Amino acid sequence: MDRNHLEALLVTHLPNIRYLCGFTGTSGALVVGENRSVFFTDGRYTEQARAEVQGARVVIARKPPLAAASEWVMSHASFLGPKTPRRLGIESEHLTVAARTQLVNLLRSAFRLRETRGLVEQARMVKDADEISHLRAASVLGASLFERALEVIRPGVKEREVAAEMEYTARRAGAEEMSFPTIVAAGKRSAQPHGRASNAAIPSRGFVVCDFGVILAGYCSDRTRTVHVGRPTGQARRVYEAVREAQAAAIETVKAGVSVDAIDRAARTVLKDKDLATHFTHSTGHGVGLEIHEPPRIAAGQMEILRPGMVITIEPGVYIAGSGGVRIEDTVVVTERGCEVLAPASKELITI
Repeated sequence: MDRNHLEALLVTHLPNIRYLCGFTGTSGALVVGENRSVFFTDGRYTEQARAEVQGARVVIARKPPLAAASEWVMSHASFLGPKTPRRLGIESEHLTVAARTQLVNLLRSAFRLRETRGLVEQARMVKDADEISHLRAASVLGASLFERALEVIRPGVKEREVAAEMEYTARRAGAEEMSFPTIVAAGKRSAQPHGRASNAAIPSRGFVVCDFGVILAGYCSDRTRTVHVGRPTGQARRVYEAVREAQAAAIETVKAGVSVDAIDRAARTVLKDKDLATHFTHSTGHGVGLEIHEPPRIAAGQMEILRPGMVITIEPGVYIAGSGGVRIEDTVVVTERGCEVLAPASKELITI
């Protein structure tokens, strides 16, 4: 806040609120000042807020949290210091145009809104020991779902049936919910990187991409495995092995002090050598934590330097339209000398 010349920061993005004060509900606003913080929610969350919120005073308001926070800031402006107009930071990536207009009208000329980007997310990038423990547990639970997928994947079974079995297994095992809608994409549909499970039947031959994850204690897991139904062709084996080598090269590059651009480049170099680079159409990975997609983005041109405690995915893929696709993904924790793969397992091609 000092670096951004702010007297206070208004936090409205719920994952950031959870990170800062522990509140897990769906309605809230947090004002962070130099000397104190105040959290606002409505009457539905009276008991929950009092039980969860730490490091901030709790205000149960009759108005929406944003309006209540704005009115409180106006009536307690002195706690922000003597300077006028005072500078209130807002999370520009998470505040709607309508909400910003409402703030301007409520705060009038006493405050100047300053747009910020990623102030809390920067802190969230490096996980502490408790967070890593939660992420490891989520990854282990998430990884176990693949065993159920292998039992269900057969020619003629619908993609949504496979996803439903995986999600039911996750709930029975204690998952709060899925990290994202489960991806099961079979045959030609496996060439769609985000091919959500559909009513399409699994064909008698071809790749099946399964991308899945769970939320446990608020933290997400993310994993992708690709199997082949029927006897794979030589080309199919070549593509799969190329992706496996690309992922291994990227994981080998991960360690503190390395730029995320270098991780992406390691994967793409392998695929380029195999004449498959043009079929790798997304970034190599992303951060994971309270949200399934967090900074840093593991992609070309991104110069964030890895630090110990960062948790990222490594997920190169090859997608050939009209034929099929392969993606292999693991989540890793950055260490001083390398990384730890959460829930490691064999990545040999499985044929069903």
